Amino acid sequence: MSKRSKRLEQLAILHPNAGGLDIGAQEIWACVPPSRQGETVKAFATFTPDLHRLADWLVACGVDTVAMESTGIYWIPIFEILEARGLKVDLVNAQHIKNVTGRKSDYADCQWIQKLHAVGLLSGSFRPDAEMCSLRAYLRHRAQLIEHRSPHVLHIQKALHQMNTQLPHVLTDITGDTGMAILRAIIAGERNGLKLAQLRDPRCKSSEETIAKALTGEWKEEHLFVLKQSLELYDFYTAQLAVCDAEIQQQYSAMKPRWHNASDKADSPIPKRRHKRQGKNSPPMAVEDEIIRITGVDLAAVGGIGAALAQTILSEIGTDMTKWPTVKHFTSWCGLAPHNDISGGKVLEPILKLSNTAA
Repeated sequence: MSKRSKRLEQLAILHPNAGGLDIGAQEIWACVPPSRQGETVKAFATFTPDLHRLADWLVACGVDTVAMESTGIYWIPIFEILEARGLKVDLVNAQHIKNVTGRKSDYADCQWIQKLHAVGLLSGSFRPDAEMCSLRAYLRHRAQLIEHRSPHVLHIQKALHQMNTQLPHVLTDITGDTGMAILRAIIAGERNGLKLAQLRDPRCKSSEETIAKALTGEWKEEHLFVLKQSLELYDFYTAQLAVCDAEIQQQYSAMKPRWHNASDKADSPIPKRRHKRQGKNSPPMAVEDEIIRITGVDLAAVGGIGAALAQTILSEIGTDMTKWPTVKHFTSWCGLAPHNDISGGKVLEPILKLSNTAA
């Protein structure tokens, strides 16, 4: 018998009460250790009552830790239910549990996941605590609102160009104070370039004469219609963004400080920060104060990090850095450490693999 075979035989059972789940959109296959009495593999539907039946069955079988594959977003409900029952749940990267080639079925997959988890060959993906997950959900939705709003700015610019009005060329930001005032006046029916140019904000670098000249074009009804609807859609997403910011502010207000001796400095004034120019997509100024209150440090004071990036970092990694043993582990998790493919002692292609292991 080869040394390799002996090594495989000597794999110890690290988690004797481990379970394995194969997650699907309409069905979940669960496997418990083969030493349990009765059925060791069962299928459950994905309705909430069925998920609670699954949790009851796992607890009744003496399971204390469960591994599951990160399949889309279908894993989230059962993950939260099992976690609430006190089970340790590991969400595993699908690439780490690929079965051997050949026959594949949900029945076999859940047993394979249970076996790998029992011998300790699976590592769970990082997932912030429930409070941070709530904040992260709000912030990810906020990012999507900004992403959905952006194309409508391009539609506005396209409509203006098709009417040969060169407003985007004389204004740095078409959605700034000057640009929005002029656009709303155009939608209201104003076509005189000189009158539109008088809406110029005093801080605008372009003169009224330049703006009036840029607004001399062919006012075609079809392009004005596109302009009107694009502006309305832009306003809609902007209003939704404001509502989302209000919800985020409420979430911050409900969070308690997460740093040592926070109670000793609860009444201390928030230090004055160097003024940073607020971008159009930046969160409200109160966010920076909330981040300082929760973390005890001013993340936005770091060069290159504003309030938007600071709150994204906070929601994605939380405040408990002990999840990573060293700085190198954290850097690798972030995908900033090169992944070197080595063959024959030579590095073939040093590449960066962006992390996607946060659940």
